[in-house]
Amino acid sequence: MKKIYTIFALSAASVAFSQIQKVEPAFWWKGMKNPELQILVYGKNIANNQIELSDGVQIKDIQKVENPNYVFVTVNTNEINVPKFKIIAKNGKKNIGSYTYELKQRDPNSVNRESYTSKDVMYLIMPDRFANGDEKNDSSPNLTEKADRSLPNGRHGGDLRGIINNLDYIQNLGATAVWLTPVNEDNEKVYSYHGYAQTDLYKIDARYGTNEEYKELSQKLNKRNMKLVMDYVTNHWGISHWMIKDLPTKDWIHWFNDGENGFKRSNYKTTTQFDTNASEIDKKVALDGWFDTTMPDINQKNPLVLKYLTQNAIWWIEYADLGGFRVDTYPYNDKEAMAKWAKAITDEYPKFNIVGETWLSTAGQISAWQKDSKTGEAANYNSNLPSVMDFMLYGDMPKALKEKEGWDTGMNRIYNSLSSDFLYPDINNVMVFFENHDTERWNEIFNDDPKAYKLGLTLISTVRGIPQIYYGSEVGMRGDKNKGGDADIRRDFPGGWKSDKVNAFNPTNQTQEQKEFYQFTQKVLNWRKGKDVIHTGKTKNFVPQNNVFVYFRYNQKESVMVVLNNNDKEQSLDLKHFAESLNGFTKGKDIISDKEFSLQNNLTIPAKNSMIIELK
Repeated sequence: MKKIYTIFALSAASVAFSQIQKVEPAFWWKGMKNPELQILVYGKNIANNQIELSDGVQIKDIQKVENPNYVFVTVNTNEINVPKFKIIAKNGKKNIGSYTYELKQRDPNSVNRESYTSKDVMYLIMPDRFANGDEKNDSSPNLTEKADRSLPNGRHGGDLRGIINNLDYIQNLGATAVWLTPVNEDNEKVYSYHGYAQTDLYKIDARYGTNEEYKELSQKLNKRNMKLVMDYVTNHWGISHWMIKDLPTKDWIHWFNDGENGFKRSNYKTTTQFDTNASEIDKKVALDGWFDTTMPDINQKNPLVLKYLTQNAIWWIEYADLGGFRVDTYPYNDKEAMAKWAKAITDEYPKFNIVGETWLSTAGQISAWQKDSKTGEAANYNSNLPSVMDFMLYGDMPKALKEKEGWDTGMNRIYNSLSSDFLYPDINNVMVFFENHDTERWNEIFNDDPKAYKLGLTLISTVRGIPQIYYGSEVGMRGDKNKGGDADIRRDFPGGWKSDKVNAFNPTNQTQEQKEFYQFTQKVLNWRKGKDVIHTGKTKNFVPQNNVFVYFRYNQKESVMVVLNNNDKEQSLDLKHFAESLNGFTKGKDIISDKEFSLQNNLTIPAKNSMIIELK
């Protein structure tokens, strides 16, 4: 990090000579709701020259900062009547550099683009570990880390083409939205495969493909009525990011004078965001501390930073025709700045969904981050963030399935978690899951037990919210985070590489064990697609008895009864107990077993089993 300030000093002392080396965003669109565009112009000592625009285009504002290598030029796109104009750097009367800037025409339906909702099932992919569709891009001469599949934490060669080649598999499984962990350039020396230390926010990492291939993936998903969800990172960049190497302003990142080269690790206590009694030092270290030495913490309070992040997000939505965002480490950002960021995006795209990674332990803490939250309002805050991740349910699920029933153990954990739904202003717009790329694999926790997987999948597929599944679990993939670290929960999908002995992408080639996981997942998720009663219906919970949890999803047209038996023995349910929800129904069909039965007396459910019963 000492190099950052060395570069500052050298650039400030250099002679006044400039060429335009980089312009961001590289182009924009006419017809945006917010017509104001801030263009970053970068070049050696660019600020020591005059900046002019051709074709009568007026500069609304020009901002120079302490680093003379940057100029920020603001224009009003509504006032620009030419498709292209030049940004010109002049030294006196001499033109020393120029850039042709283009204003494209928007898709007329762009503003009303559809985004993911509770109708969707989100399939989470770590691209480097999914499928290698183009071996030629496994390594790149311009990027440091080369492919080596023998290294658990190295680059393995998965890419965008591998995902495009397997869209039939994802669609047939029943998923309708695809969330990729970050695919922008991450040019760190090691561990770059995860993508969260980005080094260029406008460029897809060459080892994944190109910007054009990313757009192609999105378009091909859209043709299938599916959506591409970008994993957006506002909190930190990679230490090798070109702007980090030559900071526009010293406060572009958070710098700790008492830390080594400005680094101090976050204490990860994001509860300080709403703790009115929190000490200032604890709050500062939580929010301004770095995730790691290679991930400088970005200062969203800086208006130039916030504008940069906002425009970059909108640029990707417009360019790649995105269907939503998932935002990493949401509570680690400055919350007031992020409220402006989220509002700017949803003002531009009213239906656009953004889910924040709100890794907190209680519904009160998590719900405070959702737009129009009453718990947030109690702290005089509105996040403008449409969706949050239900980490409370995630944390309770494995405990519930492993425990005997008690007052607050076993299936009562699930009930207690769901009983907090009143805290959320939009309960259908929360993400529900039992694992992701940062957590222990579900199938590892339960020792590859398909019964536990089926119970978990039944739950997240039928409760309120947006279910998210993690690549490979649908074929029984495991991984031990405690022993093998993150790499072990991010194993390569079997069949994604030519040398793989088993190709789980082809159902006919799956092992018997893989088939049991896959066929159950496929049946439940494809049934869910057409069920408005699951997407937006009301919920009626019945307090668990004998470690059996029963709840109903219902609307004016239909009703579904869900039964989760977490016992080692079959259970017989007296259906009279559920009379208020069974009134008027005499028969039911379990969509899992395809069996129909009477609802007159008792219902028998096998041990460690689930039923999804359509009532008739």
